[in-house]
Amino acid sequence: MKEYKVSVIPGDGIGVDITEQAIKVLEKIGGKYGTKFNFTTLKAGGCAIDEFGTPLPEATLEECKKSDAVFLGAVGGPKWDTLPGNQRPEKALMGLRGGLGLYANLRPAKVYNILKSASPLKEAIIDKGIDLLVVRELTGGIYFGERGRGAEEDVNYAYDTEKYNVEEIKRIAHVAFKAAMKRNKKVTSVDKANILESSRLWRETVVEVAKEYPEVELNHLYVDNTAMQLVRDPSQFDVILTSNIFGDILSDEASMITGSIGMLPSASLRNDSFGMYEPIHGSAPDIAGKDLANPLAQILSAAMMLEYSFNMSEAARDIENAVEKVLEKGYRTGDIYTEGMKKVGTKEMGKLVLEEI
Repeated sequence: MKEYKVSVIPGDGIGVDITEQAIKVLEKIGGKYGTKFNFTTLKAGGCAIDEFGTPLPEATLEECKKSDAVFLGAVGGPKWDTLPGNQRPEKALMGLRGGLGLYANLRPAKVYNILKSASPLKEAIIDKGIDLLVVRELTGGIYFGERGRGAEEDVNYAYDTEKYNVEEIKRIAHVAFKAAMKRNKKVTSVDKANILESSRLWRETVVEVAKEYPEVELNHLYVDNTAMQLVRDPSQFDVILTSNIFGDILSDEASMITGSIGMLPSASLRNDSFGMYEPIHGSAPDIAGKDLANPLAQILSAAMMLEYSFNMSEAARDIENAVEKVLEKGYRTGDIYTEGMKKVGTKEMGKLVLEEI
């Protein structure tokens, strides 16, 4: 029997509710495929601030380093919004990404046919299909660059530095092109090369990497045009490759046009099989513990973990197919509910997925 060690960070708000359901799914998958997942529950985010005075305790990071993958719920909430930036719950995410060397964020955005009506876009646009993957560089750029504050002639100022080197760009570009080879063989590299020097280096480097993937079509778009095109015709995109800050913004936009943010997973990876897996939505503390949260994004994040960290592609498909079957039968949590469907809570939705595996 294969065994894997998984560090589980439920985090804050509904993170606790949805990770509970996803772990049940993983346990059933383990039984089906002769695999044992050894889960260790850790604290990070707001709950860690309350207990330890820091969003990312050193013990949490060290335990994560010993695991085969990290499974994260959600962090943050209004309770901690007044804290200084370096003490807020979200700082735990930056610490985990940097501390674990997770430089590549993969965020799929897909419209399920059964949920097309949930999208805010016109039916004519949705009918073309939306199935894209945003590949975001995660440990460089402006979020990790030099920053500070000062004063000039009694006027305060602040600055944040966007900086990339060739190797950082190469490694994330390879992730995007390899992903495209398994999809529709099209990469759209997004930058602001008409203004930013860092973007000019980004574009030059991506062009060089593209030569190693002659089967993949490469296009370039400025970030502002990409934001417009995602709304006008998202079907044109296959893999979107971009920097940390642009990827942060565009992946949120891509998820919103699907109309079902509670359905979308993500993976943060490094060069080996290690990764951190989490839903893209927030902690929604207002519905935490009320059996109202949608666990499907967390469950689909588990499928990504099986795919990328444990090489269990068949098991990953089992989870994805189970989710689709539950949706096809008309079951919905409140966030994706429409009239005529069968409304269920967090626990019932988890149970329904289990029954389909």
